Amino acid sequence: MGECHGVTAMILLYTDFGLEGPYVGLLHRVIAGRVAATPIVDLMHDAPRFRPREAGLLLDALAPGLPRRCIVVAVVDPGVGSSREALVARVADRWYVGPDNGLLAPLLRGDDARAWRLPAVGGASPSFHGRDVFAPAAASLAVGRFPAGVRAVDDWVDRDGPAGEDRVVYIDGFGNAMTGRRADSIPPGRAPVLAGQALPRARTFSDREVGEAFWYENAFGLIEIAVNQGSAAAALGLAVGDPVTFAAE
Repeated sequence: MGECHGVTAMILLYTDFGLEGPYVGLLHRVIAGRVAATPIVDLMHDAPRFRPREAGLLLDALAPGLPRRCIVVAVVDPGVGSSREALVARVADRWYVGPDNGLLAPLLRGDDARAWRLPAVGGASPSFHGRDVFAPAAASLAVGRFPAGVRAVDDWVDRDGPAGEDRVVYIDGFGNAMTGRRADSIPPGRAPVLAGQALPRARTFSDREVGEAFWYENAFGLIEIAVNQGSAAAALGLAVGDPVTFAAE
């Protein structure tokens, strides 16, 4: 495919690996070994584990705050080593490398999105494509070159599937439950319902009594469920993947 002009040398890592063990460090090592001057940013390593669709909705919400011409290595890959394929994507002047399992599908819904299929990599570990497939591909993009053997595609997992944003996509360390639905998309007079409870809206935590559950528009524009000075996940029994419905306030 030749050159992919204009790529800025910044690589962000988005995975469900956690920080335990050698996995994140090995991604850094592979990238730094190929493009030593490239800044590497750990965007997050607690993306929804084994949940590429929820992780994809979260990544799509984070994307507008990322620098243009960056490269994101996205790895939430429970099917690693199987017949699932791999993608390079370009969306709004940002690049993404990851498995074709629905993780990148929310990003690819834009009119300006393009995708390429990565070929199989000989000798790659069947359990660690982050190190052996995705990190090397990102390093190639960082120096302005497509990985060898890529081909343009117009089909990928969940290409025409529903966005599925009405569910919990992430629970943070405070127990706040982030949904995939944008706050500005809620019709007037409607409130999110979780665990059978219609929740009031607040601008921020201190607008509600200590221990009270509510929803607010978070820093990424999404509906987030919280309890002031408490855990919404514990109070409401929430988990990633739980559905969100809407009712009259």
